[in-house]
Amino acid sequence: MSKVLVTGNAGFIGMHTFNRLVNEGLQVIGLDNINEYYDINLKYGRLKEQGFNPGEISYGNLLSSDTGNAFIKLNLEDKESILKLFSDQKFDYVVHLAAQAGVRYSLKSPDTYIESNIKGFLNVLEACRKFKVKHLIYASSSSVYGLNSKIPFKESHPTEHPVSLYAATKKADELMAHSYSYLYDLPVTGLRFFTVYGPWGRPDMALFKFTKNILEDSPIDVYNNGDMRRDFTYIDDIVTGIYHVIEKIPSGSSKQETDATDLASDQSTAPFALYNIGNSNPVKLMDFIRALEDSLGKKAKINFMPLQPGDVVSTYADVENLNQSIGYVPEVDVEKGITEFVKWYQKYYRV
Repeated sequence: MSKVLVTGNAGFIGMHTFNRLVNEGLQVIGLDNINEYYDINLKYGRLKEQGFNPGEISYGNLLSSDTGNAFIKLNLEDKESILKLFSDQKFDYVVHLAAQAGVRYSLKSPDTYIESNIKGFLNVLEACRKFKVKHLIYASSSSVYGLNSKIPFKESHPTEHPVSLYAATKKADELMAHSYSYLYDLPVTGLRFFTVYGPWGRPDMALFKFTKNILEDSPIDVYNNGDMRRDFTYIDDIVTGIYHVIEKIPSGSSKQETDATDLASDQSTAPFALYNIGNSNPVKLMDFIRALEDSLGKKAKINFMPLQPGDVVSTYADVENLNQSIGYVPEVDVEKGITEFVKWYQKYYRV
């Protein structure tokens, strides 16, 4: 049985990924530091969904579940403990989803992003190199496209103009991953996520905030006066993509890298791959809000605001490369996805 480490499994994408891999018959160990960026009770709730008792969690101690899988509370910046975990567990695969998320928070707490997204990722790379992991899959973001105005976003488009520190750290991760892949023959695949949403989502994301405020009769802040589009991607489609990528191990190209024009080019001689993973169907923000109103049976009170620092007006994923590689085809539309989120929200918060 293959053993997989999922970092960030108390997080939104990490929880769903952990459960999917367990259901697929893999042995899974989750890792998270359970920080207080948002409500830790939600994170503990996710851990319960994975079969763990939050009352038994202590830093650095491996906690087993009834299914034989496990969880450990660790900081990625704790290099000594990370290396010991890899030495003890002998992981076949690593799905690295832990990171300091959020564009706007990076304006308030930039040091946090350097510690988690740069230093923490370096420790993961070092551990994967040293203990010869078969394949490292890591989370990048559509935010790396920054000021790129070509639509839809292709992996070969320029990503040298990020508009937030969060985006800059994700771009740095891609560069670091490529260098380790090239230097140490480490198979690495990056996934550029596009606006992931669904049950157990993060409270700082639009759908969560909109739902909460509408139900509480509070106004919702709508930026750029509502003139925005997002490639909203349902969590199940994301997790399906992650699962199938795990065994799609890149081998590198025989072509010369001098002809390569971008990290995502298939011309790299390193065992390195980089894919967009999105819905490939951008939705107007106001249409998204209307679908949420329909699902809640309640109208929103809207507070229109200007574009915020770090935001981009539109995202749109070209997923042809991922489709060609693993047959990725997103299946869940916004109306269904929002309905599933609202059902979870109302049940979880008893509203």
